[in-house]
Amino acid sequence: MIERTEEFFREEQRFRQPWLWLIVLGTAGTAWYGAAAQLLGRPFGDRPAADGLLLAVWLAVGVGLPLFFRALRLVTVVDAGGVHFRFVPFHLAARVLPPGYVAGYAARRYKPLREYGGWGIRSGRGGDAYNVSGETGVQFVLAGGKKLLIGTQRPAEFVAALDRVFARPGT
Repeated sequence: MIERTEEFFREEQRFRQPWLWLIVLGTAGTAWYGAAAQLLGRPFGDRPAADGLLLAVWLAVGVGLPLFFRALRLVTVVDAGGVHFRFVPFHLAARVLPPGYVAGYAARRYKPLREYGGWGIRSGRGGDAYNVSGETGVQFVLAGGKKLLIGTQRPAEFVAALDRVFARPGT
């Protein structure tokens, strides 16, 4: 049985960028339009696909893509056991940074595109990153020197919770 401990910090972030949703819904809308047009008797495109293939594309892109982006989220929890983070649906269980594994941390602003190539589960010159929006995060330096950034919309609260768990002097 897993023992529950008090959570000092919890944040759940989703992709909310309007430009991203415009791309996702525009792509899905094209799939809906193409499937509807062809199934109502007007071939879609110069070289129309078979109806069965078009239905498969509609299901994957027109229905599946928006549902997939709606399900994506980054969940971050700080409790006595450390930092737990999970990028749903890619992580089946939370990744954990226990107190002994973290050498240091600090809130910081960063450039998602420049430093990590965008949002999501990323690697860049500054180490690995888990982020979904914005330009603020907490940069961790792990015991082996590796760096990990976890994006947050509430950096001060995140660091305050970390100070409680990692017993930073003066807190």
